[in-house]
Amino acid sequence: MGFAYSMTPVIEKLYQTKEERAEALQRHMEFFNITVYFSTLVLGIVTAMEERKAKDPAFDTSSISNVKASLMGPLSGIGDSIFLGTLRIIAAGIGASLCMNGNPFGAVLFLLLYNIPAFLVRYLGMMKGYELGTTLLEKLQKSGLMNKVTNMTGIVGLMTIGSMIATMVTVRMPITFGSGDGVTELQGILDSIMPCLLPVCVTALIYWLLGKNVKTTWLLLGIIAVSIVCAGFGILGV
Repeated sequence: MGFAYSMTPVIEKLYQTKEERAEALQRHMEFFNITVYFSTLVLGIVTAMEERKAKDPAFDTSSISNVKASLMGPLSGIGDSIFLGTLRIIAAGIGASLCMNGNPFGAVLFLLLYNIPAFLVRYLGMMKGYELGTTLLEKLQKSGLMNKVTNMTGIVGLMTIGSMIATMVTVRMPITFGSGDGVTELQGILDSIMPCLLPVCVTALIYWLLGKNVKTTWLLLGIIAVSIVCAGFGILGV
């Protein structure tokens, strides 16, 4: 419905009769789901195709639906990798770091770092999509650019998540063994095995619970409860 609504001004301009407009709107009421940041790219391509249809009655309208369906998956993969898996994490990491140091500008910086590229991509996507039309799809498929971008952004996103776990997730166990000069701290043993082992394990557990559809609210309450109980018994500390 959102795609059909976005195409309405184009349809009203290109087609003169009520029947033609109804047919075009019905064509764009088909299922369409894509990462919002690249939706304008498809809008631009489809606008160019609708323009060809208005000029050439023999134009195959099924190709419009086929192009939309073929672009949904690849562009969603790229959009999710770039914006949700990489840019949002980096922007949140920078903003959260400033906020943790008492700088309220961190929240504003997060919004700027995330939204400025997002709006630029939306604008440029519409312009370039209309300019290149269906040739854009052919060029992307032949060059293999979609797969390359998806893989690269996925790697950067994982690196960012790893660095955020190491710097922002704090879990320490101040449990000690022995007495006198032979006291050994459990945290030191864990760090010798792998630095930030506990933060990684806790993050992995939370990620696993999210995969089991456990609500975020319950996870937050559980983290608070477990932290209080463990801190009270001296199992966890700062």
